[in-house]
Amino acid sequence: LALGAPPGNAARTLPAAVDIQPACLGLYCGRTVLSVNGSVETYGDCGVCPRGQRTDDNKICRECVGSPDRYDWLYLGFMAMLPLVLHWFFIEWYSGKKSSSALLQHLTALLECSVAAVVTLLLSDPVGSLHIRSCRVKKLSDWYTMLYNPSPDYITTVHCTHEAVYPLYTIVFIYYAFCLVLMMLLRPLLVKKIACGLGRSDRFKSIYAALYFFPILTVLQAVGGGLLYYAFPYIILVLSLVTLAVYMSASEVEFFKDLLVRKKRLVVLFSHWLLHAYGIISISKLDKLEQDLPLLALVPAPALFYLMTAKYTEPSRILSEGGNGH
Repeated sequence: LALGAPPGNAARTLPAAVDIQPACLGLYCGRTVLSVNGSVETYGDCGVCPRGQRTDDNKICRECVGSPDRYDWLYLGFMAMLPLVLHWFFIEWYSGKKSSSALLQHLTALLECSVAAVVTLLLSDPVGSLHIRSCRVKKLSDWYTMLYNPSPDYITTVHCTHEAVYPLYTIVFIYYAFCLVLMMLLRPLLVKKIACGLGRSDRFKSIYAALYFFPILTVLQAVGGGLLYYAFPYIILVLSLVTLAVYMSASEVEFFKDLLVRKKRLVVLFSHWLLHAYGIISISKLDKLEQDLPLLALVPAPALFYLMTAKYTEPSRILSEGGNGH
């Protein structure tokens, strides 16, 4: 203006005042939104995003407003089944053949895990609803944000660790905590009253076993949560096949009539089929029903193959035929 330039030209040539901030380094560092005035947002310093938020493509912390997809729910279902299956295994292992309390203990374990799951969902955001809001899992590194804290000057580390997969990581810990509390409140009283046929030291062994495997499951989720998220369908398939083969061989199940005579064996067989179907559904995600549903017909195939070939692989028969041939 002092040089005689028209006011209009001066307004066009002078740039507007902008808030120039240094680049936000790190894969998961972001700026929190301090205030919103219409369409104008004010951001804070680059750092860790609050719980329930993750960075967008512009390094701005945005609240997680989505909901878990089908695969996320299947993963949460798998993590919820782990303590229940372990409860049932150790109850059956320590109950003995003479104990009549195994069924009630199985039902109590199912009740404990079911109540813990419902309470965990009710306490998750939004509180009081069985629905939860979550952030989308984009890649494996989303589970391990603590490994991606930047060091701009190679001396000072900017800590940007937060739950980028909210709440899939921490909700499992909350669920395990409720399972443990409910078990300690319900199971000792039940076992003390109904565990007939067991010694005083044997009746609580299934509870002692839970005190061991709950910390193991917690460490497993803390260290390998991301790996389990991508690998759990295949883990289910492999474990269901291996445990079914081990159970049938240990129980000496050879023919279909063996399953029909003993209902307990039939229950175990159907339980393995359900796990096998769960693994197939988790892999296919049922995105295309006309292609994925026929895969469920393969669920009984391993058990049928074992039952039809068990008589040809019996060790005593192999040894006798080998001795005769020799």
